[in-house]
Amino acid sequence: MDEKTALQPSVDSLNPSTTASSSRAASSKSELVSENPSRASSFVSAAVGEKIKVPFTDPLPECKPTPTVDLTPDQEAKYAALLAVASSWEKIPTSTARGAPTAPITEDEKMWLTRECLLRYLRATKWNPVEAPKRILATLTWRREYKVETFTPEYISPENETGKQVILGFDNEARPCLYLNPAKQNTAKSERQIQHLVFMLERVIEMMGPGQETTALLINFKNSSGSSNPSVGQGKQTLTILQGHYPERLGRALISELPWYVTTFFKLISPFIDPVTKSKMKFNEPLANHVPSSQLWSDYGGDAHFVYSHADYWPALNRLCTERRTRYRERWIKAGKRVGEYEAYLRGGDQLSLGELVEAAGRLDFDEAAEGIGAAEGTTERAKEEESAVVEGMKVSE
Repeated sequence: MDEKTALQPSVDSLNPSTTASSSRAASSKSELVSENPSRASSFVSAAVGEKIKVPFTDPLPECKPTPTVDLTPDQEAKYAALLAVASSWEKIPTSTARGAPTAPITEDEKMWLTRECLLRYLRATKWNPVEAPKRILATLTWRREYKVETFTPEYISPENETGKQVILGFDNEARPCLYLNPAKQNTAKSERQIQHLVFMLERVIEMMGPGQETTALLINFKNSSGSSNPSVGQGKQTLTILQGHYPERLGRALISELPWYVTTFFKLISPFIDPVTKSKMKFNEPLANHVPSSQLWSDYGGDAHFVYSHADYWPALNRLCTERRTRYRERWIKAGKRVGEYEAYLRGGDQLSLGELVEAAGRLDFDEAAEGIGAAEGTTERAKEEESAVVEGMKVSE
């Protein structure tokens, strides 16, 4: 298989509509390819029934993210207060240990603090302006301590040799799909198994298109055994990571073919699953109701004849994600390296950057612009009061 085909053996012949990019519907194919060379492979047709060995690059054009809901004036004020606090951080702890030393916040950490990131933590804390910055700092500290950015494809590779985790296709709402296949467990229980999941979560986030913030998990326990499934301890640790450090990232969890011992496992960890996460878990539903058949793995009832070949899939996935990560960072730098940048802009969508919005509003001072964009008219004083409450709350927590 040549490199071009390895990036995306499209199933266009199964569904001709896949020849359009969902990221910029108004752009022509030539414009898309010139802006993003890796997408040239999106337009390579494959014969019906040809085996697919690498990820799809884009959702179908008809699959769109759920539109966002406008913030209320009160929510805008709380966002403005949180943005002001996050923008003021100069140093953060290097570990979760009490009294841990601090180190300057890095550019990558500032880039992580997007507008949507701050809003996810506000929603996760029920718009609590004191708890949200604490949660964000806790995640930034955890990411440092857990060394999330240092997990390389080479280090994680042994965990995925059998394809026990696969990012493939997008659901009806353009969420990238992450398949978990416990029956393909190939390693002894270790911390690297958890690191593997974190690595794949980071990659599935990079696969999200403009306007998308969530992923779809597809978990099938067919042919799994008690020894291949995670322990209760691993389950609790995974939940802590997902709920604490990836809030508002789960769009849907489709779980099927549970044997009795897995049902028992879910009952044991159920008390640790928050109600919002539980509401997104669907058991034994037809997966074709949630994922277009042309992008649904045939092993799960779809028409995408995917066969996991580690030699093909692993380098293709990581090459694709590296390209997207590089462009994301280039856009952030070009836009002025701002905390609170828009993810839709960073992902190549039609959204203006924060700096462009500032310029369009005719405001040259960024602090004034952030206040004007983030807070509705008449809520400025309230935002300042809530910002002070956040700062005082952080001092108390320290």
